Amino acid sequence: MRRKLAAGNWKMNGTGASLADLSELAQRYPDSAIDILICPPATLLHRAAEVTKTSGVAIGGQDCHAAQSGAHTGDVSAQMLMDAGASSVILGHSERRVDHGETDADVRAKAQTAMEAGLLSIICVGESLEQREAANTLDVVGGQMAGSIPDQSTGENLVVAYEPVWAIGTGKVPTLEQIAEVHDFMRTLLEKRFGESIGQSIRLLYGGSVKPGNAAEIFGVSNVDGALVGGASLKAADFSGIIDALADA
Repeated sequence: MRRKLAAGNWKMNGTGASLADLSELAQRYPDSAIDILICPPATLLHRAAEVTKTSGVAIGGQDCHAAQSGAHTGDVSAQMLMDAGASSVILGHSERRVDHGETDADVRAKAQTAMEAGLLSIICVGESLEQREAANTLDVVGGQMAGSIPDQSTGENLVVAYEPVWAIGTGKVPTLEQIAEVHDFMRTLLEKRFGESIGQSIRLLYGGSVKPGNAAEIFGVSNVDGALVGGASLKAADFSGIIDALADA
């Protein structure tokens, strides 16, 4: 059985005052039957890890550099994330791919470094609206998976998150049939590449305007093992509704 995962990506949001919501979340889930993860900005990583250290909430980073160290001003290494208290890192998010021009090869290099450091890599894939309308979704997702996922991936060090770019923060959500098509396709690709055992062990998350009101039906879709949540993870009350829906799924 794959352990369910509710992951929250705070993106470029949050200051010290935001730790109050994180503390509320930690108190609400002193332990949990599912994995709960919050990925705050790097400025909050250490403080967030302190707030959640005795709870069922883990802390992750939002990106890391492919190098272990060096002359990379403004970047953060996988080892630095570990040192700050992170257990996971989001890689290849569409906002990184678009805003920073990250390629599949860039994402793969970062994931390799993160895995070697002991971090769980959450690799994001997903199509744009133009690609969806051109019926290229599976080709795009398959290509991103082939190029972004390292060969040493297992269910212990990799999670794949499907985030249709056109659904992120827009309120638009694919139909349940569309989500199922992509998640079933991703599972098949993983099994073909890594074998049935490893392919079945890698968790697949859905991300894109997940809210307490639609979470339960999304979590009922085949091969959806949880969610990567943006805005709704910023407030404990909203994210708790998603966590509870996943725990009940």
